[in-house]
Amino acid sequence: MTPVMHWTGNFAVHFAFETAGYIAAIIIYAVQRRRRGDSVPDETRASVLAGAAAGAMIGTRLLYVLCDPAHNIHNILGGKTIVGGLLGGLIGVELTKKFLGVRRSTGNLFVEPLIAAMCIGRIGCFLTGPADQTAGNPTSLPWGIAIADGIPRQPVALYEIAFLLALLPLLRRIRKNENVGKGPLSHEGDTFRIFLSSYLLFRLAVDFLKPDPRPILLGMTAIQWACIAGLLYYLSVLCNDNRDSTLPFLRRGRLDLHDVLPQD
Repeated sequence: MTPVMHWTGNFAVHFAFETAGYIAAIIIYAVQRRRRGDSVPDETRASVLAGAAAGAMIGTRLLYVLCDPAHNIHNILGGKTIVGGLLGGLIGVELTKKFLGVRRSTGNLFVEPLIAAMCIGRIGCFLTGPADQTAGNPTSLPWGIAIADGIPRQPVALYEIAFLLALLPLLRRIRKNENVGKGPLSHEGDTFRIFLSSYLLFRLAVDFLKPDPRPILLGMTAIQWACIAGLLYYLSVLCNDNRDSTLPFLRRGRLDLHDVLPQD
C-alpha cells in the first residue's frame, strides 16, 4: 500500500529545514575546527570563506537559470540548486586562493558539515513535495510516497539522505588514510575529492528519476551536464599521482577546484 501524507507542501517548512541545515553545518564546522586545529590563518580563512559564499551564491542561481532559461530568468533570486552552489563555491574558492597564493588542499574539514546541511535540507524538500520541483517521478513501486498532490512518487530526497549517510563511513576511512599517508586515496584533500565526485555521480544518476528540470540536451538536464563537467575534472585529478589536473587548461600549479575551506 502506498504511503500517503496529507500535507499541503508548505514552503515555510522547507525554509525552516534549510535554515536548520545551515545552522547545523556552522556548529559542526566550528566544533571540528576547534578539535582538529586549523593551519590556515584567520584572515586567509575569512577571505576563502567569502570567496566560497560569493561563488556559491552565483553558481546556485546561474545553474537554476540554465535549467530553463526562458522561465527561470524571471525568478533568478527565487531558485537554487545544490550542484550549482557546490561547484560555484569551489570556483569562488579557486579564484580567491589563486589571488592569495594559497596552494594546499583545505577541504576535508568541511565534508561532514556539508553532509549534515544537505541531509537536513532534503527533509524540507521531501516534505514540500512537487511544489519544490525536486520531487521524483510518479511510480507504482511499493515504496512510492504521495505528498501534497496524492500521487505516489519516487522519494528521491530520501534516496539522497540515505546515500550521503552511507558514504560517510567511507569518507572517514579515507581521512584516516590521509592522516597516516597510506593507501591509494591518501593524498591531502582526497576525502573532499571523493565526497564531491561521489555526490556528482549520484546526482547524475538520480536526476533521471525526477520530472524537473526538463532535459536540455541528449535527454539530460543542465544539472546533469554540470555533474558531468565536475566528474571529468575530478577524473583528471584523481588519475594523476600529484593530484594536479591532467587537462592543461585546468593545471594551475597545484591549485585544484577541491581546495575549499578548512584544513583537516
